[in-house]
Parts: sequence; structure tokens; C-alpha cells
Amino acid sequence: MLVAAAVCPSPPLLVPEVAQGAAPELDALRAACLDAVAVLAAARPERLVVVGPTGPDAAGTYAQGASGSFRGLGVDLDVRLGDGDPAQERPLPQSLTVAAWLLTRTAWSAAPVTGLGVVQSLGTDECLAAGRALVGAGERVALLVMGDGSACRTVKAPGYLDERAEPFDKLAARALGAADTAALAGLDAELAGELRAAGRAPWQVLAGAAGEAALRGALLYEDAPYGVGYFVAAWS
Repeated sequence: MLVAAAVCPSPPLLVPEVAQGAAPELDALRAACLDAVAVLAAARPERLVVVGPTGPDAAGTYAQGASGSFRGLGVDLDVRLGDGDPAQERPLPQSLTVAAWLLTRTAWSAAPVTGLGVVQSLGTDECLAAGRALVGAGERVALLVMGDGSACRTVKAPGYLDERAEPFDKLAARALGAADTAALAGLDAELAGELRAAGRAPWQVLAGAAGEAALRGALLYEDAPYGVGYFVAAWS
């Protein structure tokens, strides 16, 4: 069963070495993410699954020890998913690499860690089914769910300004803060795609995993720096 969840955005700028001079601008966001991960550790799960959006080539599962890198962004920094020997497999996608970095900042040791890359265009029913499958083995499972809101909040945003972006983000933020699985499941996948909301599919995986767990949520951060919706929430 799902015993806890943390929701964080996945921009590489969370990593100070990547952000460089702009790093202080996201200090509050980093602090909120670390607070959310601490909630996961406090729940004493038997397994942690990191879920994040990916392209089709990076979808699927990742074993403990899978590695990721920020070298493609000009930073000599490598990370691994959890403790243990490095896993000899494909590298982590960006969203799971950022998650692995967050776990290194908290010295995660509470439980084994695996990863799941979710195609951003995955349909709602498939997302919900994937979430149910994550918690179907009877273990105490925690989820670290990565993903951004819309990328269309300002004219300088990656997707330019779209008047539908702010209402979409407000709806998503309320659902995440209230641990409202029905509202998350009801997010419009087509609209999310048009708004470049990469977190929609992972959030709906979370909704499927939570099911009837009746977890309580708290919204720890909500803002749109750089015109992209970033939310941090903790469920326990």
C-alpha cells in the first residue's frame, strides 16, 4: 500500500551547479523539495519508487543503482538512484536524475529505490493502472513523483503565454495539496499536453497508487518562476 508521497518539479536548475549564478532564485523551492522527501523517510517505507516524465525511448523501470548525469548541461556531476552497486543499464532520464540528486541531498537510506519513467503522453487510464501496479505487492511503498506544471504562464515561458495555463495550474496545485486523487485523475490529458505540463502523467500515476489510501496532503510550494508552474506537495 502507499504510505507516503512527495511531489516535486524536475527542472535541472534545482541543482545549484547547473543553475550557477541563478541558484539562489530557487532556494525556497529546493528547501521545500527536501522537506517533502523528509516526509517519505519518516513514513518508513519498505520501498521507494521515483516516478518522472520521459520521452518514449526512456520509459519503463530503472533498478537501484541506475546512474544519471548532468554532463550534458556542462556540469561534471553524476548521481545514482539509491545505494548499492551501479546498475549496468541505460542512463536515467532527466526527471529521475534530478530526483536522484534530491535523494543524495537527504542521504536517503530509508528503503531500496527504483525508478519508473512515464511517457508524458500516456493516457489517464494507463497512468492510473500503472500506479495501482506499483502498490499491488503488499509492501509499504512511498513515491517521489517528479514533474512540472504548465510551461505557458508568461510570454517568456518555454510555451509562451496561454490564458488557460494559470487555471490549469491552480486546479493541479489544489489537488496535490489536498491529496485529491479524483481531481488528479480528472486532469485533462490533452490540455496538459498543449500547455506542456510534464507532470500530468506522473501525477495521475500517483492518483492510481493512492487509491483509497486516504492520505492527507500539504502544499509546500507553489510558484511559476520562468513561466513554468512548480509545485511541491507531501502526502502522508
